[in-house]
Amino acid sequence: MAKNTNVGKPRNYTLESGVYRFGKSATYRKKAIYKFAKKVNQKTAAPVKPLFVEKKVGGAKNGDTRMVRVTKLANDYPTQDPAPVGTSKNFFSKHARKLRASLTPGAIAIVLAGVHKGKRVIVLKQLGTGLLLVTGPHKLNGCPMRRVNQRYLLATSAKVDVSGVNVPENINDKYFARVKAEKVTKKEGDIFDAKKEAYKPSEERKKDQVSVDTQVLEAIKKHADGKVLKQYLRASFALSKGQFPHQMAF
Repeated sequence: MAKNTNVGKPRNYTLESGVYRFGKSATYRKKAIYKFAKKVNQKTAAPVKPLFVEKKVGGAKNGDTRMVRVTKLANDYPTQDPAPVGTSKNFFSKHARKLRASLTPGAIAIVLAGVHKGKRVIVLKQLGTGLLLVTGPHKLNGCPMRRVNQRYLLATSAKVDVSGVNVPENINDKYFARVKAEKVTKKEGDIFDAKKEAYKPSEERKKDQVSVDTQVLEAIKKHADGKVLKQYLRASFALSKGQFPHQMAF
């Protein structure tokens, strides 16, 4: 018996420029659609369940029978709607944190917002949340190690080789979390006396800052324009009258 070579291939295919081998009428006949066009499958109606059922009731003068609901109504209703199925607080837990090509480790960037606005910093690495770990270094411009969103960093063409800088493993997003102070019960006369304590870095953070900055300063020293870079990092960025950032090359 001859082997069918057309197995798995459609009978109707395009010949050229969108013209099919079989037209609408030929396809209608070949598929025998006329046999099923007027055929309607009758659906069996689902049985309607009664809401109330008659039950016998004991006791004199109770009417012998009573209509009782099949499913009881809820006694109380919640004031808040339950959370929809599939929602979670960790919306971006598996989100890929993309990084601008100009903000690679070692790139010198300008901070555009925050306490250290206008300072030039060195990018060390990208943390798990997508924020960038940067440092001044602190000895040059007073900017310590901190996390900055890449939106608030303006990358420059200047770069330092930080491949030899060893950033400790414990410096991650949890490392920068502030410790909340314990709530103290207010007493009479303490309304104006109680003051918020100013933030002070821990001893561990001071040690890490010194160790990282020492390595970064060594990397700057090895650079061909090390002295110029130190002056560049010390100077803060600002625009004068008639200067437009979109026309400048950084």
